[in-house]
Amino acid sequence: MKIIHLHQEETELIKLAVENNRQAQQQIYSRFSPKMLSVCRQYIKDIQLAEDVMITAFMKVFTNLNKFENKGSFEGWIRRIMVNECISYLRVQKKVKFAEDEIYTEESFNAIDSQFTIDQIQFLIDALPDGYKMVFNLYAIEGYKHNEIAKMLGINEGTSKSQLSHARKMLHTQINILKKQDNGTE
Repeated sequence: MKIIHLHQEETELIKLAVENNRQAQQQIYSRFSPKMLSVCRQYIKDIQLAEDVMITAFMKVFTNLNKFENKGSFEGWIRRIMVNECISYLRVQKKVKFAEDEIYTEESFNAIDSQFTIDQIQFLIDALPDGYKMVFNLYAIEGYKHNEIAKMLGINEGTSKSQLSHARKMLHTQINILKKQDNGTE
């Protein structure tokens, strides 16, 4: 019995996909599309539009696969393409507006209580204005720093911090409302 390490298997799969092997491309798509649809869905509320953006991003993945240098994770590389494609889509749709607000307050924000379902949390994030939502996702979910977000979105670093602060305040308010509803006090 021969043991093939996952990394070696992935490297071979990538090599075959670069050579336009359709089976290898299908395996990559099948392996990563559920997670990547979830990534796209974080930015785009409509599931069908999120799926369209994901498919477009996968086309970019396969077109640029020869540029993947095996530095870092392959999934992370794909994820970055997905996020960038979502941002591009939202820009073209002109759905994102950022108020040039340099005033922000750094405040602690506790993790959302585990009493809420993923659907409830996603609903709260979806309710954020698009600019707040995008910065929140990039910072809190993707782990980008404010200077990176500012560069990606073409905004000031202070604007990124402000958008995050406003998003957190809105989420905090909505979470308190949900808690009161769950407790029957509202």
